[in-house]
Amino acid sequence: MLARARSVALIGVDAVPVEVEVDVSPGLPAFTVVGLPDQAVSEARERVRAAIRNAGLPFPAARITVNLAPADLRKEGPLYDLPIALGLLAAQELLPHGALHGTVAAGELALDGSLRPITGAVNVALLAASLKLPALLPAGNAPEAALIDGVAVHGAASLGEAVAHLTGQRPLPPTDPPDASADPDTLLDLADLKGQSAARRALEVALAGGHNLLMVGSPGSGKTMLARRAPGLLPPLTRPEALEVTRIHSAAGLLTARGGLNLHPPFRAPHHTVSDAGLIGGGGVPRPGEVSLAHRGVLFMDEFPEFHRKALETLRQPLEDGAVTISRARATVQYPARFQLLAAMNPCPCGHLGDPEKACACTPAERTRYLARLSGPLLDRIDLVVKVPRLTVEELTRAPEPEPSAPVRDRVAAARTRMLARQGHRNADLAGQTLRRHAALTPGAQAFAQAAAKQLGLTGRGFDRVLRVSRTVADLAGSDDIREPHVAEAVTYRPRDLG
Repeated sequence: MLARARSVALIGVDAVPVEVEVDVSPGLPAFTVVGLPDQAVSEARERVRAAIRNAGLPFPAARITVNLAPADLRKEGPLYDLPIALGLLAAQELLPHGALHGTVAAGELALDGSLRPITGAVNVALLAASLKLPALLPAGNAPEAALIDGVAVHGAASLGEAVAHLTGQRPLPPTDPPDASADPDTLLDLADLKGQSAARRALEVALAGGHNLLMVGSPGSGKTMLARRAPGLLPPLTRPEALEVTRIHSAAGLLTARGGLNLHPPFRAPHHTVSDAGLIGGGGVPRPGEVSLAHRGVLFMDEFPEFHRKALETLRQPLEDGAVTISRARATVQYPARFQLLAAMNPCPCGHLGDPEKACACTPAERTRYLARLSGPLLDRIDLVVKVPRLTVEELTRAPEPEPSAPVRDRVAAARTRMLARQGHRNADLAGQTLRRHAALTPGAQAFAQAAAKQLGLTGRGFDRVLRVSRTVADLAGSDDIREPHVAEAVTYRPRDLG
């Protein structure tokens, strides 16, 4: 007897249809899975056999063949346990074939028949919505999958519940989506940081326009403290943007514990020992890296030069293109990676170059080697560089009360609204003729920009970045025109001597 079930395969962050064909025929007992399965899929035989028996359901003493079609597509992970088990029961005529083929199913079975959560549940729901079919998933995944509009998600806690639902004995109600999370008011506040007015302004400009920012200063100057307050200054994501972020985090298995749709931009801060694959994505089984997990949000890289040189250089392409393409022998996977880079570094290996209270102990050669870890092409992709000097106790005592996050967040949101109404996206994403049209300079500003470009030796990419930052400064000032003061501020943020 032959039965068919619907399931999915994850290719990057996209789900594609997979048909699970189960054939039970006379012969010596055997259980074979074909269709290019990986080790986790092949081991489904033992999980399915034990789960069916422990759920009190019959397991046939016959020749069982499971085919995962299309056969030339690599199948990975334990998500095929549930559709294989349901197909096996349908092949024994214990389930109606129509109900099974009219549902997209995925889930990992425990040996006692309970269902464990899987990665990519949101992506499964997106495919089910496109097919106009309901989705049957583990109860632990149902809330996150229910975030997708236009699909009924039924969450089963066990194989027995899934069978009772499909036979109509105990139908499972559609799962309601959880509430949105990450209220900006619960995030760290800028009021905790005294002084550093120049760095605070640079952060505001960077976040308003979506620009990359590098902060240079001695240990204890407040670089990390400032960067970790960036999430509280960003406006919430639109629903389409939030779904983009959600499907990436779901594919990485990061939503099960967190729950609801996070309408706030993500903030990722990997340690400087992160591997290339951990930062960019990839591995034997390709997974999204930190740059993709920071999509539509912020990637903070503390101790910037301490990251592996190869890992830093791999940032160049996603910083420019907003996507990461990972090529393997069997497939090519593309992950979104339109993130905003915030980086922090010391001015020298010991960290005290220019410190008012502690002398630098580094030799000129050591400083040169340290700064050489950041290549020119990488620095050329950073829009703003700002010095963050360490303040003395007296300076901190005399500093005025710092501005809290709320008014800064309002200014950033107003500037974002202004640029989105004008061009449909952030200033950091302006390019080509669109950049020339929306970042046209007044005659005085044009002459100033050309003189500054010549003096600083800016490349064409560097000059374009000055234009983008100038456009953002003007938007924060509420100006339609880009004037000389706006360009002058943008020029002060260009990378020069980092020491």
